[in-house]
Amino acid sequence: MMSFDYDLFVIGGGSGGVRAARVAAGEANAKVALAEEDRYGGTCVIRGCVPKKLMVYASSYADMPETAAHYGWEINKGAFNWESFRGHLNTELDRLEGVYRKLLKNSGVDSFDQRARIKDAHTVELDNGDTYTAKHILVATGGRPVRPELKNAELGIVSDDIFHLETLPKSMLIVGGGYIACEFACILHGLGVEVTQYYRGEQILRGFDDEARELIANSMKERGIDLQVETDISALALAGDDSNGPVRVTRKDGEEVEFDMVFFATGRRPNTDSMGLEEVGVKLGRSSEIEVDEYSQTAVPSIYAIGDVTDRVNLTPVAIREGMAFVETVFKGNPTPVDHALIPSAVFTQPELGTVGLTESEAAKLGAIDVYATSFRPMQTAFADKPEKVLMKLIVSQESRKILGCHIVAPDAGELIQMAGIAIKMGATKEDFDRTVAVHPTMSEEIVTMRSPTRSG
Repeated sequence: MMSFDYDLFVIGGGSGGVRAARVAAGEANAKVALAEEDRYGGTCVIRGCVPKKLMVYASSYADMPETAAHYGWEINKGAFNWESFRGHLNTELDRLEGVYRKLLKNSGVDSFDQRARIKDAHTVELDNGDTYTAKHILVATGGRPVRPELKNAELGIVSDDIFHLETLPKSMLIVGGGYIACEFACILHGLGVEVTQYYRGEQILRGFDDEARELIANSMKERGIDLQVETDISALALAGDDSNGPVRVTRKDGEEVEFDMVFFATGRRPNTDSMGLEEVGVKLGRSSEIEVDEYSQTAVPSIYAIGDVTDRVNLTPVAIREGMAFVETVFKGNPTPVDHALIPSAVFTQPELGTVGLTESEAAKLGAIDVYATSFRPMQTAFADKPEKVLMKLIVSQESRKILGCHIVAPDAGELIQMAGIAIKMGATKEDFDRTVAVHPTMSEEIVTMRSPTRSG
């Protein structure tokens, strides 16, 4: 029997990789190593979910003095201090990275602060030339934002760059219509930036429920974001001699517009380049994602992959679940396929979108449905004479009466959808929701008080 340096070698120190490494070491008593070329915590903790959500919080205070005035408070509106916020943000990210490092150390995982590549089915090579053998290798290297292929695209920033800006620009063009583009459009507008957003499609947030997409788009426009759909660009150029100066954008219709900064939110790509994967027999898909089976195993039996590098469901909690399922399968003798059904998620626009299950159009393709939906001004904003509306929507199978999808557009919709997600994952029917007594007065009570379908299909 071949002797290995480690039972498991993990490549990637993000949420999924760290969870798999420390659980394998701490609960399965495996000998584990992990290599990370950048900061521990990965995209989510260092340049994604966590700093983005803190920026969402920061941007949400912009309207507070105006709203408070309707409730009798006299609060003078001040200016946002990016430098101060960024200092607090970096301190928090440093703290969280320290937590990740400590979790690995306390679990007995050997950590290497280097890039790693796969040399063969059981061997990992670090940048310094050192090699280590392992019975199992787990690739959890995540993904990265990419710029579009157009002239002078390097003049635009991507989401990784936003947290390192020395100052905020006065004006910014955001190119893209996905959740990252829309979230940062709302964030930066709230922080005082004049935001224009171009999206080449007919409506932002493709893949989400159409009714929710429309409400969010309208809300963004009402807030003052210059959202332009069916609009794309063909080239960038410096507007002057200063390399840090304004950028001239040429649109595909020929019009030229200047912005202080351009932000590309036009897609992400799995981090599989120059890792030796295909050389050892690991298969990659069309977008360079690692192809795996339901147990996260690649075409090479000793090599597994989890998280965004597999491009299945690119969410941090999913990567963590995949890591846990991997440990159950490989180290605990309990084959556990990854369950990607009915995953709740949130888009942190203003207002937020919380969603779980099928959209109305998806559900209608599978059979007869009833749609229960209501849109209204909630008590807090109506009292402050603000136009913002919320949406509560349930999609129900006519045959089984099970709730196939739930979509909420509202402040803190991410908090609400977590609770709805539990019920829907358990197979709740519309009648189960109807039997639940409402919590009054709340926005969420509308989820259990909609008695008649808005429409059927």
